[in-house]
Amino acid sequence: MDSDSFFADRIRRWLPALLTIGLIIGNVAWVRATTGRKTVSFDEIDVQRINVREPDGTLRMVISNTSAAPGVMVKGKEYRHPTRNETGIIFMNDEGTENGGLIFGGSRKEGKVSGGGHLSFDQYEQDQVISLDQGEDDGVRHATLTFNDMPDTPIPWSLLERSQTAAAQAELKKLQESGGLGVQRVVLGKTVERNSVLELKDAKGRPRMVLKVVPDGGATIEFLDESGKVVRRVTPDG
Repeated sequence: MDSDSFFADRIRRWLPALLTIGLIIGNVAWVRATTGRKTVSFDEIDVQRINVREPDGTLRMVISNTSAAPGVMVKGKEYRHPTRNETGIIFMNDEGTENGGLIFGGSRKEGKVSGGGHLSFDQYEQDQVISLDQGEDDGVRHATLTFNDMPDTPIPWSLLERSQTAAAQAELKKLQESGGLGVQRVVLGKTVERNSVLELKDAKGRPRMVLKVVPDGGATIEFLDESGKVVRRVTPDG
């Protein structure tokens, strides 16, 4: 066999494999070029905070410990949160505004246990419209699922940042009384008295019907007027 035939034969044998390898390398290069992503694997990593961002830098989620917990993000701007100091995950919407989260904690101090957990989802530029909560404090426990009505207007974060001043507190109280900070509409769960309760409220957050089962098994349905007075109570006996 002459040299030309020898090399031609080798090329025919290796051509399919070379084409396959070329396609694989080309595909990997194309994926990296189009997505800009590189995968890095770890067996273990210790962090205090992870910020998940879109390619344009928009913050979409924060996973953090207590000390690194974020404030409240509104369209990419961070506002001071008056009470946030828990470990958890904070969710942001497409615009970089907070729209829910998961927080949790618990400890025993001087023989007393306290702790809880909270999962919620927010209305656009407002507070939570649905939340799942559980908590305990020195043996007193509760667990509830809550649904809320929120106003169409955004949360006044600039006012909340000034909440330590007397003028801001008075304004916040007036806003809360008018329903400007939202009202509860439905509460389902176990109360600190160990009652199983379904509480239905009107648009002003006033309880109007309560279904209750107490620890010893007694069951009632109560109808209330706008002042909170029970106007009718139904029991298994009538």
